[in-house]
Amino acid sequence: MSAQTPERASFRAMTGATADDYVIISDNFRKYSKDLPDRVLTHLRLLDGDFGGFPIDRLQHSLQSATRAHLDGRDEEYVVMALLHDIGDTLGSYNHADIAAAILQPFLSEENYWIVKNHGIFQGYYFFHHIGLDPNLRDQYKDHPYFNACAEFCEKYDQNAFDKDYDAKPLSFFEPMVRRVLAKPRQSIYKNSDAATV
Repeated sequence: MSAQTPERASFRAMTGATADDYVIISDNFRKYSKDLPDRVLTHLRLLDGDFGGFPIDRLQHSLQSATRAHLDGRDEEYVVMALLHDIGDTLGSYNHADIAAAILQPFLSEENYWIVKNHGIFQGYYFFHHIGLDPNLRDQYKDHPYFNACAEFCEKYDQNAFDKDYDAKPLSFFEPMVRRVLAKPRQSIYKNSDAATV
């Protein structure tokens, strides 16, 4: 194969695939997965200039959340979770937290994953009464072991991160953290496969 034409598997249906085909696919997977942080950061930048009626754009909100978590001494994984908690806004108008959670799940602890997945309901505590919803909807999880952690995230790093005068750190400050956190999954069905082995 030439340098311009990457080698590809030859099957027409997976039932006809061979081990050699999956060597090619696995090689491509390893190369592609290394660029995941770049793709995530590119997608996060789509929030720049997207105000949605809020006082600041969604990227600045994300940077404020991450800055507040960082300055509060949270670990790198938590800070990255705070940075990316609303990355689903552009594609998931009705379920943005689910999209962020799906992207981050392989890289987060169980607790941090639960926080990002449920923060939309918990954030509602601060505004649902203005739009005809129950602000106590989060109470359905009151006995969950991560209830307090999610409530704390929303109180300290989400509901208050709309301050147009807040001096948030730039995205470039967080990029190395994103690269480190997304470098290797904690859990994935592919984690121990040949495809994931460098």
